Amino acid sequence: MKGLFCRAAASDAELTFLMEEMSPPDVLCSHQVRVRVKACGLSPLDLKLLRDVGVHRELVPVGREVAGVVLQVGPKVSSFQPEDEVVGILPLDSSYSGLCEVIAVDEYYLVQKPEKLTSVCVAGALRDGLCAYTALHTHARMAAGHTLLVMDGASPFGLMCIQLACYHGLKVLTMSQSAQQHTFLEQLRPSVGVQDPLVVRVIPAQDESSDLLSVVLEETGGLGVDIVVDSGVCLHEDKEEKKLLPHKHDIISVLGVGGHWVTSHQDLQLDPPDCRLLHLKSASVSFLNPEVWTASSAQQGRYLHVLKDIVEKMSTGVLSFERKHIDYNMWLDPALCALTSGPDMSHNADKMCRKKRVSSPISTKSH
Repeated sequence: MKGLFCRAAASDAELTFLMEEMSPPDVLCSHQVRVRVKACGLSPLDLKLLRDVGVHRELVPVGREVAGVVLQVGPKVSSFQPEDEVVGILPLDSSYSGLCEVIAVDEYYLVQKPEKLTSVCVAGALRDGLCAYTALHTHARMAAGHTLLVMDGASPFGLMCIQLACYHGLKVLTMSQSAQQHTFLEQLRPSVGVQDPLVVRVIPAQDESSDLLSVVLEETGGLGVDIVVDSGVCLHEDKEEKKLLPHKHDIISVLGVGGHWVTSHQDLQLDPPDCRLLHLKSASVSFLNPEVWTASSAQQGRYLHVLKDIVEKMSTGVLSFERKHIDYNMWLDPALCALTSGPDMSHNADKMCRKKRVSSPISTKSH
């Protein structure tokens, strides 16, 4: 049985992808579950994070969001039975690639998959749902009546934030990066319930005449927003970068008193004037890292509750993630070819695996 792995060179920009043989254990540990994988999501590899948490491997498993069917359970497993359909995210230190046909994983990383959900959609959407849940519930403590600004609403992560916030009664503003995204966001409607627009105002980032602060103050009666969720920020006055990412000062400026800024920027640097403005507003900054859920055993029960809530909301249509929102959907063999073909293997592989906010479900079956 083969799995997909990544080998990093001296520089993380030079990645090589290869298939390696894997030998799953014949006898499962007490709380392990043997799963036949039906679909796996490909998300960006963060090799620096792996090193920071002490995971040092020559070959890093690729693909961690999995959906499949339970084949066998360990002697002390109480949550699952053979033939159960499950979904989950493999831990950072897992030795298995989610693109293996069969894997062994602890039951504490899996939840039941509702029958209404396809394996492809749930594998492709689970990580973005977890990120949205972590940003809004855990960090921002959202509540009905709050105002939320999602900086990149048309991304899979942004869409999850918008839908989750609307479900809980928040007023949502968002930004678009193109005319096509602008139209898409304006036409967003809930899958269930009253068909009112999910977004009250779409702010075109590509339109230089559109001032973010003035629009936000107009929509909030001069108070600013309660929550800002970004997908990266511009730290310096770089015109090219600023076209794609919001500037940190703009984000701080639109925050209201006691507001929360949830950022995905790992290397955020705040200057004294920025800190002073945050202090005046008694605002806070939180760093979004969904991997912390599995970093401590104390969070396992809450983590499973979060995963269950996400898949239940997906099955009822509260969180809608249609197949058209998935960037790629392909069989394993063509996926490997796409990763390793071309005149510059490492460049192509890096581009596909690091494509921003991608969730690429790939079936583990062969032709």
